[in-house]
Amino acid sequence: MLTLYFERFKRNRLAVAGMGILFLLVLVALVGPYIIHSSPSTQNLLERLQAPSSQHWMGTDDLGRDVFSRMIAGARVSLAVGFISVAVAVSIGTSLGLIAGFFGGWWDTLIMRTVDVMLSIPTIFLLLTVLAFLNPSIYNVMAVIGLTAWPGLTRLVRGECLSVREHDYILAARIAGIPTTRILFVHILPNVIAPILVSATLGVGGAVLTESALSFLGLGVQPPMASWGNILALGRDYLHLAWWLCLFPSAAILITVMAFNSLGEGLRDVLDPRA
Repeated sequence: MLTLYFERFKRNRLAVAGMGILFLLVLVALVGPYIIHSSPSTQNLLERLQAPSSQHWMGTDDLGRDVFSRMIAGARVSLAVGFISVAVAVSIGTSLGLIAGFFGGWWDTLIMRTVDVMLSIPTIFLLLTVLAFLNPSIYNVMAVIGLTAWPGLTRLVRGECLSVREHDYILAARIAGIPTTRILFVHILPNVIAPILVSATLGVGGAVLTESALSFLGLGVQPPMASWGNILALGRDYLHLAWWLCLFPSAAILITVMAFNSLGEGLRDVLDPRA
């Protein structure tokens, strides 16, 4: 079965390319800080706003900091926010979706009406409203994105659970007196894990984009900590003098989000039994 999945995945060139890009990105984020020649926070005003060169591969910013070093640091921030916030959203969304789909009744009504209310509010406005009452930091960004990204996944898991719970083996397990938690996590969850995995992969790309947008607006990761969003925000002020401050972070955001989306679409094609 795994061989079949792998063969089907290899046929999707965009998905393979996306996985390769993400592998390189994770590798750079992990080992980059140990091989770069300067700290992302080291300032040198004598070298401010220098164009890309052999000494500074991506140039320097208004404080003389090496942009390449800051891009690597920003990659660690973006990936950390993406993976952790999606982990929070998946934990909440999967748990609530299983409860709503399996138990039904007032549990289903309460959870789904909450989901409807959450989905009726534009996500960016909800994020801005919550962050307006919190101190901007990477931890608050992770928490807020994770705590606002679960409704869509809850609806998805509920729909899959409603279908799976009608199967004969679930009925047999309930008649046999198997504990409910075992039925949920041993018999139902493995059968709905495929759409969860696809949704989580796509969600990481969305979380990276959301974090970059919040940092660009000054409500996300705060200087001197480097983030692709706040590097891009700085480049906006020096666009006519230092084009590289906008080009490199915007290209990194674009490539990363496209890579996650391509990988997610590839996983959807592989794991969908109707494909």
